[in-house]
Amino acid sequence: MTVRVLAAVGDPDAARAITTLLDQLPDVEQAAPAPAGDSTTLVDTLARAAADSLDGLPEVVLVHERIGPVPALDLIRETALRFPAVGVVLVAADTSPGLYSAAMDSGARGLVGLPLSYEELAQRVQSAAAWASGVRRHLGQGGDAHTGPGGTVVTVSGAKGGVGTTVTAVQLALAARASGRTVALADLDLQSGDVASYLDVRFRRSAADLAAIEDITPRVLQDVLYTHPTGLALLLAPADGERGEEVTDRSARQIVSALRHRYEVVVVDCGTQMDSANAAAVEMADTALLVVTPDVVAVRAAKRMVRLWDRLQIRKGEDITTVVNRHTRNTEIQPALVERITGTRVARTAVPAAFKELQPAVDAGRMHDLDAKSAVKQALWALAGELGLVKAPESADARPGRLLKARRK
Repeated sequence: MTVRVLAAVGDPDAARAITTLLDQLPDVEQAAPAPAGDSTTLVDTLARAAADSLDGLPEVVLVHERIGPVPALDLIRETALRFPAVGVVLVAADTSPGLYSAAMDSGARGLVGLPLSYEELAQRVQSAAAWASGVRRHLGQGGDAHTGPGGTVVTVSGAKGGVGTTVTAVQLALAARASGRTVALADLDLQSGDVASYLDVRFRRSAADLAAIEDITPRVLQDVLYTHPTGLALLLAPADGERGEEVTDRSARQIVSALRHRYEVVVVDCGTQMDSANAAAVEMADTALLVVTPDVVAVRAAKRMVRLWDRLQIRKGEDITTVVNRHTRNTEIQPALVERITGTRVARTAVPAAFKELQPAVDAGRMHDLDAKSAVKQALWALAGELGLVKAPESADARPGRLLKARRK
């Protein structure tokens, strides 16, 4: 059997050494022409490979200790969680028991020391490949095998303040929940999050309470989540904005991974101000939404945000979906122009301008009671269907178009 190996190496010298040795290993082929130079490229490559089928994934991934911007152990943990049928091997100069234990805890299947040796690399690659093959045989017995143990993560970010980021996030989560999926709504707008206000919630626990926890178990997570009457599991932003600084990129990754592991759909409200925590969430997301209104200031802000994500290697423009909110037919800035200016993909569903419909629900803090006839609600629930967040209907009576009627009853 030919073993496909994908290397993620940030150091050019180490990349050449790994590529040379991989070319010499029998029954081994490299899954890409060149090693992935950063964590974003690696995850994107694996996601594209997994989109077709499980067989599209490489059997082994090599992660170099100097990969970035995500630290190697965090990248291994994310890869192991999202793609459990891939054997991950850490390449590091330090081969001490401490690092070996940390790598195993993160989900690695082996540790290779630097400088590389032919025998050790061959042994670790074959061992990880054998493990991956066993997992795939096991997954194959159940029919359609998915590429991760948890659900879909969607982040919602705003180009600027006031464009409708939280309304979009809340309605997407409600649409997914109404279709029968288990849904978590996380507010990572850590200094000024308003999810609690929009859903009439008063709860003392927040994301900051998870920041210092090394291992977020299901019980710990349950203690911090608030179960809303609609069935949504809410992870709220701290009431005191200064506590948002406690949530680092590392803790944000652990939080998102824990939510992904437990819920079919995870919607994350990232607000409009980028910090290390919500940047980590955007990087981990299966779908990253950027909400914009059809005016010059907002579109310019969206373009700046896209460039910022690209410079920080968080997300590339072609992997971002822009949602046009408050759309009208007579405005000069139409979705096609937004797509051309920002270099992103614009969602087919545009949300109409109808703030009068929203104002009573917003003022009352009961966005979940928004009238099913609302054009805004219908558009956002249609967007949820476009993004694949709504469970496929099992019968003609459960068609997506009937979800709003069923919800109203």
